[in-house]
Amino acid sequence: MGSKNKLKRFNENETFANVIQPSREEVTSDFPHKGKWKLFFKNDNPIVLELGCGKGEYTIALAKKNPEINFIGIDIKGARFWRGAKTALEEKMDNVAFVRTQIELIDCCFAENEVSEIWITFPDPQIKYKRTKHRLTNEDFLKKYHHVLHEEGIVHLKTDSEFMHGYTLGLLHGQGQEVLYAHHDIYNNPHAPEVVLHTQTFYEKQYLEIDKAITYIKFKLKY
Repeated sequence: MGSKNKLKRFNENETFANVIQPSREEVTSDFPHKGKWKLFFKNDNPIVLELGCGKGEYTIALAKKNPEINFIGIDIKGARFWRGAKTALEEKMDNVAFVRTQIELIDCCFAENEVSEIWITFPDPQIKYKRTKHRLTNEDFLKKYHHVLHEEGIVHLKTDSEFMHGYTLGLLHGQGQEVLYAHHDIYNNPHAPEVVLHTQTFYEKQYLEIDKAITYIKFKLKY
């Protein structure tokens, strides 16, 4: 995508009622929506996040399937989720929003116990050891998720990376966390949850075309 097209999408996002593009300072100082998302959505429905949402494919698909739940896609790449935001507006979906910010600031965007579920879909596995701090399921991130999730909140990790799957599963078991479901090849498992099969991202379809296994973990966090 050219720089002009990215700028055009970023600017168009500014006009979308379902997009919030705060500066880092705005998020870390006193983010106005923290603890008040029910005012944004004008209801008390549960909130589900998609972290690193890309084009927002999962956010949109889940929101269509669950109109009684509010969905928020989070990504630092506003030009990517422009497509999801535009689709939501075109289809008059009032249970969808997108926030352009770093995922590390999630606890600045949401109050304690404000979130019901978190989806992490095909994150960069950050395989090199020096990149451990950037893995979206490292210990620091898990603590942030636990903070914003309510007591029965759930985290979903769907990835094509065997490394990310194994790393996360090992960390969860090592911490004594509650793993509700885990499988290294969900499309070859007759007992895989329907919710994780019914939506496929652009890249996921490409992986499946070359018979690359898709992994999935569903878990709860207790500290």
